Amino acid sequence: MATGHNSNAVFGGVTYHVQTEDRLTEHPFIDSTVYSNGKVLHRRTNSYYDLLPLAPEKEAILQQRVDAQHHGVMEEIRSGALHLTPSPAPQVCAPAAAQSQSSNLQLELLNPRHWLAGGKAHLEMHVTVKATHASISGARVEAHIEGAATPAVFVAQTGPDGRATLNFPMPRLGGGEAALVLFAAHGSEHAQLRFQLRAKLKAPATSRK
Repeated sequence: MATGHNSNAVFGGVTYHVQTEDRLTEHPFIDSTVYSNGKVLHRRTNSYYDLLPLAPEKEAILQQRVDAQHHGVMEEIRSGALHLTPSPAPQVCAPAAAQSQSSNLQLELLNPRHWLAGGKAHLEMHVTVKATHASISGARVEAHIEGAATPAVFVAQTGPDGRATLNFPMPRLGGGEAALVLFAAHGSEHAQLRFQLRAKLKAPATSRK
């Protein structure tokens, strides 16, 4: 199996995420996908049937092809040769109401202004006892994107400092209202935070001549 790549390329002030991976010998293709705010803007696929069955020397050739395809797409983005229209960036608003469904558990998002960049979500959360602010270890933390075109749940567990981090590609939003919903549970106690999302429009990148 060849090693894939995940990189960001910037053009026209817009950051695009490029992922290139080997689909393995059952599906012998090299896939490169370009994302903007979780939406697929471009996909490039090339087969490597000619290298099957893989042997050590052919695996080296496959790795070279994966590297070349990834760097080729990155360069096309940076030069403007690959024409892309960036998708609107979801933007977090003020919490609709930080709802805590129990009297003893408190959930806090530590980076509410900077949790989303380049189509990637990075959530830093802290779970504490409400009355004493003592950190809670072993709490289950979930993140849901309501209004996503493909529903998904992302899960983590707090460490000894009561903190948990979640990283995931931002799902593409469907129509209607959207929200980031965070949920924490420890024993019978639970708490929830809800943030409304709105689209932040960006001007499309212009090609260079």
